[in-house]
Amino acid sequence: MPISSQKIDAYELLQSRGLVEWCSAPEKLREVLGEGVTTIYIGFDPTADSLHVGHLIPIMALAWIQRCGHRPIALAGGGTGLIGDPSGKSRERNLITVEEVLRNVEGVRPQLAQFLDFDCGENSALLLNNYDWLSTFSFLDVLRDVGKHFSVNNLIAREYVKSRLTDPDKSISYTEFSYVLLQSMDFRHLYETHGCRLQMGGNDQQGNLVAGADYVRRTTGGEVFGLTQPLLLTAAGTKFGKTEDGAVWLDPKRTSPYRFYQFWINADDRDVERLLKLFTFMPLEEIAALMAEHGKDPSARAAQRRLALEATGLVHGEATTRSVVAASEVLFGSADLSGVGEETFAMLREEMPFAALSQPLPAAVVDVLVACGACESRGEAKRAIKQGGVSVNEERVGDEGASVSRDGLLRGRYVFVRLGKKRFHLVAFG
Repeated sequence: MPISSQKIDAYELLQSRGLVEWCSAPEKLREVLGEGVTTIYIGFDPTADSLHVGHLIPIMALAWIQRCGHRPIALAGGGTGLIGDPSGKSRERNLITVEEVLRNVEGVRPQLAQFLDFDCGENSALLLNNYDWLSTFSFLDVLRDVGKHFSVNNLIAREYVKSRLTDPDKSISYTEFSYVLLQSMDFRHLYETHGCRLQMGGNDQQGNLVAGADYVRRTTGGEVFGLTQPLLLTAAGTKFGKTEDGAVWLDPKRTSPYRFYQFWINADDRDVERLLKLFTFMPLEEIAALMAEHGKDPSARAAQRRLALEATGLVHGEATTRSVVAASEVLFGSADLSGVGEETFAMLREEMPFAALSQPLPAAVVDVLVACGACESRGEAKRAIKQGGVSVNEERVGDEGASVSRDGLLRGRYVFVRLGKKRFHLVAFG
C-alpha cells in the first residue's frame, strides 16, 4: 500500500535501493518530488503476452514511487509495440500485427496491476494504452508537427544507430529509426493530460528519455525529467533474468511458479544482497540483518530462500508461493509428505515425471517402478531395490516383494517414488 502520509525522499529511496542509474537533473527532480504528488510513468512495449524478470526493475521503481506518495502511470505500448524499440538491438525486429499487440497488452495488463494500487486516492495508479492516442495521428501530422523538432544529426549519433548504419548486415529501417518520435509523443501527451513530469526506464532508454524531455520543452515549455534503472548483469557476467531455457517470465504458463522460485533460490551469493534491494519491499535494515546472518553459514542459503519467497509472492501471490515452497521441500527431502496438499501435488505433476496408473491395489513396487517409467524392466527394478536406492513416500524399500497398498497412498491417490538422490516420479492411482 502507498505510504503517502509519511515524508519520504523518493529520489533518495530509489537511489538507496539501486534503482537509479542516471538522471537528467537529480537535484531539480528531488526538489520537484518534494513539493507534492508528482506523476511518473514507465512504458512497456507488449512484444510478448507476458513481462519477464527484466521488467521487474522498472516495475519495482514505479511501485516504490507510489509508496512514497506519488502517482504512477504504467503505459502499455499498444501503439509503439507495432514499431518496436531499436534501442540496444543489433538487428531489425519482426513487425507484429495490431491484433497480436492488443492481445499482448491484455496479457501484460494484469501483471502490471499486481504491483500498483489503482484505488488509493490522489496517487492512485493509472494503466493506459498509447494506441488510444497514437492511432489518431496521420502520417502528415507526425511529419509536420513532430518530426521538425528532431535533428537527424542527433539521431544518427546514437551508438546503436551508428553501429547499424556502418554494418550492411544490420541496417536500420525508417520504421525503427522513427520510434523515438512516438515515445516522445507519449511523454508530451501524458504531460498535457495528466501532468506527468518524469519518465523512467531501463538504462538503454536514456537517449529516448532525453529526446522526449527535450520535445516536451520545445513544444510546451514544460520542464520534465528522465531517470533510468540499471540493466543488470550477474556477478558471473551474464544478463540477469536469462537461463538455459531462455527468459524467466511472469506468466505461470511460460515459467511455472516452481521454476520461478528456483530461479531466485539459485542466485549467486555475490548478487543476492543487491537482488533483495531491487526485487523486494524489505526494509534495508532487515536486508542488512539477513545478510549478516547469511554470512555465518552461506551454505544454508537463507538470503536466497527469503529472496525467492518475497519475489514469488509478489508475482504469483501468497497461496501459490506456499504451494511452491511445499513442492520444493518435497523434492529436496525436507517435507512431511502426509501434510502435502492437493495444490502442491498438482504443481509437482508439472515439475517431475508423472504417471497415472489404473492397476488394482495392492500393487508390487517392482511393477509400479516399471509402469511409471522409473525402471525399464522388473530386473532393473529389483536390482535398484536390492542396492537400497528406492524409496516410496520417503520410506526406503528393502524387500523386492514389497507392495503399495491403498492405505499407503498420499491424499488417497498419490505415491512419491525416489531413486537415489535426484530421480523422482509421482504416481497417481485410480
